[in-house]
Amino acid sequence: MQQGDITKLTVDAVVNAANERMLGGGGVDGAIHAAAGPRLRHACALIEEVRPGVRCPTGEARMTPGFDLAASWVIHTVGPVWRGGGFGEEDLLASCYRASLNLARARALGSLAFPSISCGIYHFPPERASLIAAREVRNHLAQETTIHTVTLVAFDEDMFEILNTCIQQGA
Repeated sequence: MQQGDITKLTVDAVVNAANERMLGGGGVDGAIHAAAGPRLRHACALIEEVRPGVRCPTGEARMTPGFDLAASWVIHTVGPVWRGGGFGEEDLLASCYRASLNLARARALGSLAFPSISCGIYHFPPERASLIAAREVRNHLAQETTIHTVTLVAFDEDMFEILNTCIQQGA
């Protein structure tokens, strides 16, 4: 766990909190697209749509090269928009982490970094999201996997404190 800019990390893959179109957006998605350069958008556009305007449905993950990032790969996952908790949001968020980790394992990656998925403009409560992130990463690392390092990255101090508390609670 660390506080900082996920686009600067030297890991095998950074996870992008993308939208279903996968063509860039705000927050961490915009930062990753900006840092990776225009080839990332082009690579995302080449991913086949599963339905009009959707390349990666909520809870799933897709992978592209990292281009100008320090990371070799970008794993794009789409978190749920928080709508009060009664629409499967927690299960969908857990699925984002599982799908990303499984994709990294399938590609024999050793290290990856996650942002706080859905905690920005999607308004997922940070404490709930952090508990889910910690649980899913811990469960994955308890299995046989190629992954040896997972870094949860908080952009600001408030999110860092929330992540730290949730990890110490042993989610």
